[in-house]
Amino acid sequence: MSLALVYSRASVGIDAPLINVEVHLANGLPCFNLVGLPEASVREAKDRVRSALINSGFEFPAKRITVNLAPADLPKDGGRFDLAIAIGIIAASYQLPAAQLQNLELVGELALSGEIRSISGALPFTYACSQAQRQAVLPAANAAEASLIKDAKIIPAQQLLEVFHHIMGQKPLAFYQVTTAPQEAHYDSDLQDVVGQGAAKRALEIAAVGAHNLLFTGPPGTGKTMLASRLITILPPMSDEEALASAAIHSIVGKPVDPATWKQRPFRHPHHTSSAVALVGGGSIPRPGEISLAHHGVLFLDELPEFDRKVLDVLREPLESGTVSISRAARQAQFPAQFQLVAAMNPSPTGSLNDGRSTSEQVLRYLNRLSGPFLDRIDLQVDVPKLPANDFSKQVKERGESSATVRARVLAARQLQLKRQGKTNAQLGSKEVDVHCKLSTEDQLYLQRAVEKLGLSLRTYHRVLKVARSIADLGGLPQIERQHLAEALHYRAFDRMLAQLANN
Repeated sequence: MSLALVYSRASVGIDAPLINVEVHLANGLPCFNLVGLPEASVREAKDRVRSALINSGFEFPAKRITVNLAPADLPKDGGRFDLAIAIGIIAASYQLPAAQLQNLELVGELALSGEIRSISGALPFTYACSQAQRQAVLPAANAAEASLIKDAKIIPAQQLLEVFHHIMGQKPLAFYQVTTAPQEAHYDSDLQDVVGQGAAKRALEIAAVGAHNLLFTGPPGTGKTMLASRLITILPPMSDEEALASAAIHSIVGKPVDPATWKQRPFRHPHHTSSAVALVGGGSIPRPGEISLAHHGVLFLDELPEFDRKVLDVLREPLESGTVSISRAARQAQFPAQFQLVAAMNPSPTGSLNDGRSTSEQVLRYLNRLSGPFLDRIDLQVDVPKLPANDFSKQVKERGESSATVRARVLAARQLQLKRQGKTNAQLGSKEVDVHCKLSTEDQLYLQRAVEKLGLSLRTYHRVLKVARSIADLGGLPQIERQHLAEALHYRAFDRMLAQLANN
């Protein structure tokens, strides 16, 4: 029977489901039929495969060729199945023993010359292949990225003819060997680059401890953007699992994953003209957006009120759940989006509240571009004032602590959280807050009065408790005290500013 079966894998979200590439040759008028719900880029594979086989010295069978990509109800796209289809045709035409293909999974796009070009999503493919205990045959350009999967058997290839000789046992290809040891994350920036702003640095440290969302408010030129970009330098190092999850997102969108820098936390900085699809992902073929590319890292939104209100509101659900589900008529996909939001904004449309260029009504109209439910999901709201002119030279000389020093404290406090509750403080649910953020009766009344005075919601009430818990963890204290609550309430600068403007 002129039938061959080759294993490959599709790319669906961050998963790589198994695809059985079935090739059947039959007598009749020569033709090439490709079935199994292929997209246009997959249907074009028949022309690429025909030229690649002929230019590599193989005989292209003058028969009725049927290629089925199973399961048939799963949409397929891209040129990733070219190599598997070509090998399937060679095996079905008895130029290759089909039994040698049982332990292999093949993926790669073919050039007309037979060269194997790189694909996107090599990391999920290699992981799934390793879980199935098969060897992964993929483009040589993707080998370094695929090597991030420990114990995976990776066979890099540059030409179709090399894969044929390997399967035949004539010139076996060597398994890919990692030549460079993985390196810890290294950042060129440092917290000492920021002049002054001790209170804002303190808030940045608290945000790093509990993985809290943070909003900087202040006039232009006070260092808000510099502070935000330094957050990743004081966060704890990523674990291998976190780094792989982050790298997998970048892999499926075709962004190169460098094994030398793969443990650096992502820092995404989308422009304020970005659409909702650009932030959360989407498209007819669902692709991850900025919030997923910031998975286990930082998403920085500068000039926050300049973003469209509807765009900001689509972030509300991912901020709570840590995932984003994208549904289209033909496809659905779910992407992880466990990111830390840091935002920056001016307190008025003219830049400063005290420049006399805008009225209270104009400022309120500007600030009301941010919805209340969105602001409720930001744990710390910090005022970043302009440095006094007579104090600037002194602040330049006294830069404060380095990122390494602050990161050591953050790591110690984060370990306390993980030992106590197995997650960061920002991830605590309402019932877990009642267990791990208990207050004395007096402190409970103090917090209730403060919440009523500021007009805060129940969600914000819980977030104040979580921030106070992080402040206590930073001090190594098992119980939340009055001073921790007072400091947590101090980080509600935006709420106080709104209340003040409303009373004017």
